[in-house]
Amino acid sequence: MSPPTPLPRRAPLLSSVAACALSLALARGALATEAAAPRFPLAQQPSNAQLASPAISQKVDALLKKMTLAEKIGQLMQYNDQGSSAPTAADAEGALAANPETRDHVDAYELARKGQLGSMLNVIGAEKTRRFQEAAMHSRLGIPILFGADVIHGYRTIYPVPLGLSASWDPQLVQDVSHMAAVEATTAGVKWFYSPMVDISRDARWGRSTEGAGEDAYLGSAMARAYIRGYQGSDLSKPESVAASVKHFAAYGAAEAGREYNTTDMSDIRLRQVYLPPYKAAVDAGAATMMSSFNALNGVPATADPYLMDEILRKEWGFDGFVVSDYTAVMELTHHGIALDAASATRKALDAGVEVDMMSHFYDTQIPRLLKQGKLSMATVDEAVRRVLRVKFALGLFEHPYARGTEEVTQAVAAHRPLARRAAEESFVLLKNGGDGVAPVLPLAADVKKVALIGPLADSAGEMQGAWGGAQHQPDVVTVRGGLEARMKQRGGELLYARGTDIDGDSEAGFAEARRAAERADVVVMALGESSSMSGEAGSRAHLDLPGNQQKLLETIAATGKPVVLLVFSGRPLVLDWAATHVSAIMAVWFPGTEAGSAVASTLFGDVSPSGKLTMSFPRAVGQEPLYYNQFPTGRPAGDADLSKPPAGDTRFVSRYIDVPNSALYPFGYGLSYTTFAYSGVHLSRKAVPLAMANRADAHDLVTVSATVKNTGRREATEVAQLYVRNLGASVEQPVRSLKGFTRVTLKPGQSKQLTFQLGFPELSFWNVRSRQVIEPTHYTVWVGGSSLATAQADFDVTP
Repeated sequence: MSPPTPLPRRAPLLSSVAACALSLALARGALATEAAAPRFPLAQQPSNAQLASPAISQKVDALLKKMTLAEKIGQLMQYNDQGSSAPTAADAEGALAANPETRDHVDAYELARKGQLGSMLNVIGAEKTRRFQEAAMHSRLGIPILFGADVIHGYRTIYPVPLGLSASWDPQLVQDVSHMAAVEATTAGVKWFYSPMVDISRDARWGRSTEGAGEDAYLGSAMARAYIRGYQGSDLSKPESVAASVKHFAAYGAAEAGREYNTTDMSDIRLRQVYLPPYKAAVDAGAATMMSSFNALNGVPATADPYLMDEILRKEWGFDGFVVSDYTAVMELTHHGIALDAASATRKALDAGVEVDMMSHFYDTQIPRLLKQGKLSMATVDEAVRRVLRVKFALGLFEHPYARGTEEVTQAVAAHRPLARRAAEESFVLLKNGGDGVAPVLPLAADVKKVALIGPLADSAGEMQGAWGGAQHQPDVVTVRGGLEARMKQRGGELLYARGTDIDGDSEAGFAEARRAAERADVVVMALGESSSMSGEAGSRAHLDLPGNQQKLLETIAATGKPVVLLVFSGRPLVLDWAATHVSAIMAVWFPGTEAGSAVASTLFGDVSPSGKLTMSFPRAVGQEPLYYNQFPTGRPAGDADLSKPPAGDTRFVSRYIDVPNSALYPFGYGLSYTTFAYSGVHLSRKAVPLAMANRADAHDLVTVSATVKNTGRREATEVAQLYVRNLGASVEQPVRSLKGFTRVTLKPGQSKQLTFQLGFPELSFWNVRSRQVIEPTHYTVWVGGSSLATAQADFDVTP
């Protein structure tokens, strides 16, 4: 989330960051037959049941009866510690000129003192939050303030950016690091995270791809649930629990052309089958709050969309929490052109179901007028306040309004370093290691005595932490240079360092020094990629190559003939087509966080074997975007059914590019190891499933899939085994394959293990043209393997 020009940009979180922004199955709402299925089936109750607690409802109703209108409206407002200077008329192209009161400055502390401020964003630190909280607690009714912050991938101890973390395919790890962030942040008074972002992203141009779990709904749902469990635990009222704000509802990741804040347009089938499942998983896991997205969906801005907020989120899914707008998103309804002034923007947002106005300064000025004019009902206002208070009671804020204990700084970092390091190690994806007759260069051999470390990201503590790096503290960070120097010293070797160039510069002044270092070394490690600001919010890129003259530096060093290991730092897939054929090894390391250098060193020297797998496809060229593995078939497919091969011969009239293959350079689910794995023996518990048995929402074990995976190499390592399904013969076209199961398995050399996966209604159903989730009598193919290109397969049918 970021304020539009000319509002002031938000500073980094330590001073005041911008506010923003496992279901392993799809939604389970359909009934036994299509004819009987309602359009909006009720969801299961969230696991965090406090929000629906009768005791809390009684407390909320009792408090609501005592509140004045000003106090009620205050609960629906959110400001930072500077208060707000609301948008000028020019910000909305003159549309707000008729509402001069919206331009008043807001004194947040004075509002808190009057009991007229419900929440604050990016006000952090035990001392600072106490000042505002004491003011609120000494107001007439003593309603505590809820302090929220952009804690996206760690508070003080920073772990990998979410896209990198998702490459671990390890929901338990995600839950653990999320809890770690909550433990640290609650000591600073923060009880609300603007996280997780669960938007599906299929376009690497979109900068916020770094905040999500990639291109797949099934994996995204698993990660969404893990974040909620980590942040909120089993009981919101526990001192170390925080409320999650799931964002950005909805389908923000499908912004046209991958451009930030841009519009989204899609069918209801695609919305429900691809983009909604992770939000639904988060709600099922008990998410306390949601954040409306900036984008319009099918012509309706999400912040004023009752179909999303009321019909789907509340009626269909049974969501009991509250919705907060993204930063000034209520005001931006005027930019979208569906609101002529502040009053109509307020009315449309509130009626749609957006309870909290983040920084627009519209609700407080417009609600009284709208009520007086009869354009807004008091019942709508009361319901909005009721939802906010329900979350505050569930969090235990009334009993424990202040920061938990003593604010943790150095002690927390020391205690949490091992977990942050493991998260970084599991996130790394080995994309290339030798091949085409070239021996693997990794792990680095014992006889490697001189390593040249080259690149603008080799010794940059700030860049290691990535976008939205929490309350980051650069001295906490182990850089790549620091990690490799320590390791080379232990081995009695030498690390030769040269920066070479800047991340986005064009000077070649450092090339000669870098070349000399490379020529003296046994192996060259190059740390290249994006700056942290090139991804994240407002980080959309039209080009996905290495920025600046880094590509030229890479070619210069490769020309020395020395083995080159390329470490790619980024918040998105980059185009690495040249590197894929000219360097010895490539490893995507994303932005790894506090323990970056230690994790890189332990991986390069073989203490751990890379186990990460891609969750977004890496393109051969930016013109392939949006690019994703689970695309729909066409009437004129190119190559094999999965479009993973270039067309044969000189066939022209098929669905393909004439200058590059359709396939990704490195596809979804792909990642190498320091060993090799083989899959065999895919077996099914039944070859035919009666439709009457299958088409039930509670059918979770229709087919059991088993397969054997074997470590065929010489090192112990962890593999991410993946199960994919294709459905042929359905009434609605289905993807060429879709992920429907995965598991991490660690095997010793020569060891085998039988894996089992359960396929039920959630995995085998799809959304039809009537927006109903069904199974039809069709043919299914199942694959099990180490990527989306898995070949070991079996087949079964759903019979009438």
